[in-house]
Amino acid sequence: MIFAAGFGTRMGALTAHQPKPMVKVAGKPLIDHTLALAAPLGLKTVVNLHYLPHILEQHLADSGVTTLTEAPDILETGGGLRNAQTHLGSGPAFTLNSDALWRGPNPLSALQAAWDSDKMDALLLLIPRENALGHKGMGDFILSKTGQITRGAGLVYSGAQIIKPELTEEINERAFSLNLVWDKLLASGRLFGLPYSGQWCDVGSPEGITRAERMLNDTPV
Repeated sequence: MIFAAGFGTRMGALTAHQPKPMVKVAGKPLIDHTLALAAPLGLKTVVNLHYLPHILEQHLADSGVTTLTEAPDILETGGGLRNAQTHLGSGPAFTLNSDALWRGPNPLSALQAAWDSDKMDALLLLIPRENALGHKGMGDFILSKTGQITRGAGLVYSGAQIIKPELTEEINERAFSLNLVWDKLLASGRLFGLPYSGQWCDVGSPEGITRAERMLNDTPV
């Protein structure tokens, strides 16, 4: 599932008349960069929409993906995943944000190779801070030697993960963050992390576009 429902307010004028996933980086909309990660794996893909949904619907009409418009309100990541569950098929699902770019191995392939359904309920792809371009915080998770994670300054959550979607059924709210699911998994020791070996760039603002294009061109950032 690709999350693409946000308003993109940090983009300013660039999202006045189009949703953020349609903002171009290196000549291509963000949503197309994101879809290119899923294509090699042959995944059934769902994209959630909310702000100016008709623009993304038209853009994705011939892509083979399923679009789900959330109305009247955005369901956030947890509610959005639960809403999409029947369209994703059975078993664990990837989730991916549409406002980041990557340089290095395919992040979804990396997650797939490390996934162990017997001991994991979610596996989050994490970025060392020096490789998380545009991230201004101190990180989100600390990785243990066993691969389990706890919250704290350390690695940056990339927005990419594998998770068992049925876990969202345990939350009573209609709109909620996947953080609520992660909190339950933290308590049970079934939340795991995987460090990413490449670079990742947040493209949430106009400055992020320039930063991402430099990263893709392999020039100093």
